[in-house]
Amino acid sequence: MELSHGLHLAYCTNIHRGESWAETFASLQIHALAVRDKVCAGKPFAIGLRLSARAAQELGNTAALCEFQRWLDKNFCYVFTINGFPFGNFHGTRVKENVYRPDWTSPERLAYTNRLFDLLAQLVPAGVAGSVSTLPGSFKEFISTREQENEIRKNIFRCVEHVARVSEKFKRTLHLGVEPEPLGLFENSAETISFFERLRAENQNDPRLGEFLGVNYDCCHFAVEFEEPGNALAAFQNAGIKISKLHLSSALKVSPTPAAREELKKFADDVYLHQVIARDENGGLKYYRDLPDALNLQPSTFNLQPAEEWRIHFHVPLHAPAAPPFVNTNDHLLGVLDVLAADPKLCSHLEMETYTWEVLPLVLKSPNVVAQLAAEYGWTLAQLKQRGLV
Repeated sequence: MELSHGLHLAYCTNIHRGESWAETFASLQIHALAVRDKVCAGKPFAIGLRLSARAAQELGNTAALCEFQRWLDKNFCYVFTINGFPFGNFHGTRVKENVYRPDWTSPERLAYTNRLFDLLAQLVPAGVAGSVSTLPGSFKEFISTREQENEIRKNIFRCVEHVARVSEKFKRTLHLGVEPEPLGLFENSAETISFFERLRAENQNDPRLGEFLGVNYDCCHFAVEFEEPGNALAAFQNAGIKISKLHLSSALKVSPTPAAREELKKFADDVYLHQVIARDENGGLKYYRDLPDALNLQPSTFNLQPAEEWRIHFHVPLHAPAAPPFVNTNDHLLGVLDVLAADPKLCSHLEMETYTWEVLPLVLKSPNVVAQLAAEYGWTLAQLKQRGLV
């Protein structure tokens, strides 16, 4: 939906199952319209579209695309952003580190992302910017050579060139947002800025990097990294890096007592990767690949390295306070909204992303996914209204 100051808010449809276009379209018809009716019936409703590589290829069929365009018009819906992070299956099976495959070393990732822009250019309304978000190059442990890093930068730049061509052809404003994530090739503000600096050094004085490439700032991810929103966003602005999209999301944080670690087992699912960053009493950080790796610490080892706080990459509902002993990282999200309120031109794309619906512990789960999404809209719109952004 369109808010004040030209802002647009949607929820990311990666919360729903669907790998083929037929499955994706069916989920929009069933779930997205039900959410629309609860949130803004009779008014334009924005969709944060998630397309797998298969669904994107199938939607590229002229008949399928025309049918979808007619459906959007008929139902007062529009698309302004696409989540292009997960390439393949994202629900009901082991995803874990496979969410990074294929990464930006591969031509398949480039072709997929280019196809998303081809589609978005024909879906986004005139006068509205369009964005696609993608992974931070790769997963750190996948990359072992400079040649791989060089290929990642080359392919991302090739995508920028494609975005520029498509933007000109369709007279649209489009941009790609790389999404830093814990244990991604670049995961925090410093590493991300370093990546952009190398990309600029290899493509000197090319204005397309500033215009068509930016950062998808995921509040959950930066909170897990123990970054302060004002500092991180200021660092990107000072480096001249566009904020392509703001993912409104929240993580878990906890003091890892034995009782808390026992409760955390409920969040250790077999589907998604839940990276953990522990900060000790001196501010030192320790990284764990997945929640079970942190939970499997022997007590004697743990006691020798006491952690002041754990932050867990597990997207939790925005509206539901985490049950003790947990706390969510909504403070980081609200800090981002405060920065946006002070400068609404910072970023026009806002997307709620709590894709973990199917694996949420019951204490955090709404009666159904539509109820959860409607509640998240209610919470988010209230926070935006307090800041004069609605």
